[in-house]
Amino acid sequence: MSADETTVNDAVETGDTPAQGAAPVVGDDSARTQLEAAQKQAQEYLEGWQRARAEFTNYKKRIEREIQENREVSMGLALKNVLPIIDDFDRALTSIPDDIKDNPWVGGVSMVQRKLYKMLEDNGVTSFDPVGEMFDPNRHEAIGSDDAGDAPSGQVTVTMQRGYLIGDRVLRPALVRVKS
Repeated sequence: MSADETTVNDAVETGDTPAQGAAPVVGDDSARTQLEAAQKQAQEYLEGWQRARAEFTNYKKRIEREIQENREVSMGLALKNVLPIIDDFDRALTSIPDDIKDNPWVGGVSMVQRKLYKMLEDNGVTSFDPVGEMFDPNRHEAIGSDDAGDAPSGQVTVTMQRGYLIGDRVLRPALVRVKS
């Protein structure tokens, strides 16, 4: 016999009966305890779900960032092979004799060069000429030094070959001369 039955049986034997419509007092503590336990468990489940949701959101952001970084790296590797070709176009077009500058063939070559620059731009590649900047070994490669001039020591004085960035990463450092 359970404790609830014992209490009801004792009340019947003594003649004490609960008032009609009144809730029995017997199971009150048990129901309240169960309700509190269920609420506590529901709160734990809610907190666990919220943590899992936040972790999943962070996971998605991390994966998207890694995909973008991988795209930049792989695109950079492919485009890095094009940079010497662009350099050759630059040298060729700057050394054209004045008497053939208006030749349509030269215009066509110039158009190819512009298309190459457009392709770089479309893929997030930018060139930079660091003349006047302080030497930064992460962005510049020094191939010589200059003693003349009034520039401060460590300043880039001449750019021998432009550098390129993809996003904020150096695709190719600029070849420079630096004030000693």
